[in-house]
Amino acid sequence: MAEVKSLIGTQNKKGQTFTDPWKMLHEAPRTPSFFTGSEVIKEAIRRASCDVMIAYPITPQSEAAALIGELFAEGYIGDYFRGESEFAVMSQCAGAAFGGARVFTTTAGPGTMRAMENFPMWAGARLPIQMIVTCRGINSPLSIQPDTLEISYLLNTGMLVWHAETAQDFFDWILKGYMVSEEPDVHLPLALCCDGFFVTHTKDVVNLTPADMCLPPYDPYRSPVPCMDMECPPVRMMRDPFVMKSNYISYATHASWQQEIWAAIERSRKHSIYWLNGLIDTENTDADIMIVASGTAVSQGREAIRMLEDEGVRCGLVKVKTLRPWPEEEIREATKNAKHIFVPEFNVTGWLAKEIRATIPNHHRVHAGPHVCGGMTMPPEIIVSEIKTALGMKTFSLAGRGS
Repeated sequence: MAEVKSLIGTQNKKGQTFTDPWKMLHEAPRTPSFFTGSEVIKEAIRRASCDVMIAYPITPQSEAAALIGELFAEGYIGDYFRGESEFAVMSQCAGAAFGGARVFTTTAGPGTMRAMENFPMWAGARLPIQMIVTCRGINSPLSIQPDTLEISYLLNTGMLVWHAETAQDFFDWILKGYMVSEEPDVHLPLALCCDGFFVTHTKDVVNLTPADMCLPPYDPYRSPVPCMDMECPPVRMMRDPFVMKSNYISYATHASWQQEIWAAIERSRKHSIYWLNGLIDTENTDADIMIVASGTAVSQGREAIRMLEDEGVRCGLVKVKTLRPWPEEEIREATKNAKHIFVPEFNVTGWLAKEIRATIPNHHRVHAGPHVCGGMTMPPEIIVSEIKTALGMKTFSLAGRGS
């Protein structure tokens, strides 16, 4: 049997050194850089050893897609092209991943919705595609402004779903995301979400790993499903007659496969904990009042906590990093002392509050809100007002329509 040689320490055609991912992300020196979130996506992909990126323009992810095109021109990506539509892009991503490529793409809002049929197919086919979702409004009248409603549609596709707060999260999690999603016992697509514009178009200081280091290339032979093998699931399920039949074999095949996808999400838990240093971050978990949030609502929550402290009100924080896998035990533990749990969200439906209510005992403690939607900002004063009102404290009226 031929000896398998590691590529760690060797160089790619751009002179980047294939580096142990843990060493690259935890031990290598970092350089502070002042970038937009879109530029940070480009820098992460420069270091990700991606084989294929497929793009289609839709605000606010278009800039990131165009910047990655520059990486292709510079020779950092194997192939890059624009699809005919959002649906076509996600289908083409599947084809590339079926062929054994490390695949990356970006989408937003109505583009996510148009392509939605592909995402359960990606998961069922065990394709570890990474997709950036720069959340924006999806409903009519259309808005290009931030709104996280589309995340609620992704939660039941069988994909891993993470929600980044900052551009620093974006840089680290893109690279760490491949390490989790490509594990043989996981091997699922990842939707790495952010609140569009708030992250993509805002400049921030981000600590970058050396540009001459990159991830080891994707090894498709570690996949639990052989690449394009017509005799094995899931490709066989797409061509065999039992797909079309109403019989026990058909039912059992599809039911067991769906259960396997959700089992794989659960198996991703240990890998996500390892790479992300836990599924949540916490502050002041002994406080009576807790804010639980994901994405940039976490940042607004931090400022609200500072403002409340100035008034003598102590408040804790839970930052939810991963939505799939869902950090059920961690949230229960972090909120066990809280008498009031506030969940600020950038969407109208309150999908995160619903998840939390379904998770914790005495869920009457959960205050679903405040909510903003359609691209509205959430000043921390709104969170402070919501908390003070629930506690029976005097609060100043905030200016509203017609005031």
